[in-house]
Amino acid sequence: MPILAGLALALGLFALYVATRPAAFRITRSLVIGAPAASIFPLINNFREWVKWSPWEKLDPGMKKTYDGAESGVGASYHWVGDKSGEGKMTLTESVPDSRIVIDLSFIKPFPANNNTVFTLEPEGEGTRVTWTMDGQNSFAAKAFNVVMNMDKLVGKDFESGLAAMATAATAPR
Repeated sequence: MPILAGLALALGLFALYVATRPAAFRITRSLVIGAPAASIFPLINNFREWVKWSPWEKLDPGMKKTYDGAESGVGASYHWVGDKSGEGKMTLTESVPDSRIVIDLSFIKPFPANNNTVFTLEPEGEGTRVTWTMDGQNSFAAKAFNVVMNMDKLVGKDFESGLAAMATAATAPR
């Protein structure tokens, strides 16, 4: 019985600790790409172009994708379903040519979540600084997961990989 009481106390303290963790999160990475914004912007503004650089496109080759709305820009949307990638939908809600793209990102499965994703493109030196940011709110389960796994590092490495692939795609001969 003392073991069960100790376990219950430990779980209670862990739950209390998790409850005190901040719900809001922000993951952001940036990279200076040696190309003008005009070469980078279309890679982000059209979901069909994401296959050239998105780190998640290779994660689940059997993923089913559908595109709706506009071809690119505001109103364009992309829905995916896959065994490894789960299910989700992205909708472009703001598109400022060669400058800024805002995406409403909804995860449906395995864990529902709504996040805001922003790409900004700013001239820097001979290239363009691309900044990729995702903001959202963590559920209790996500906060508990964050105690064990650092989501900034986990998702951040995907952002870094995606930005590097974007640089390759933007500077490739056409």
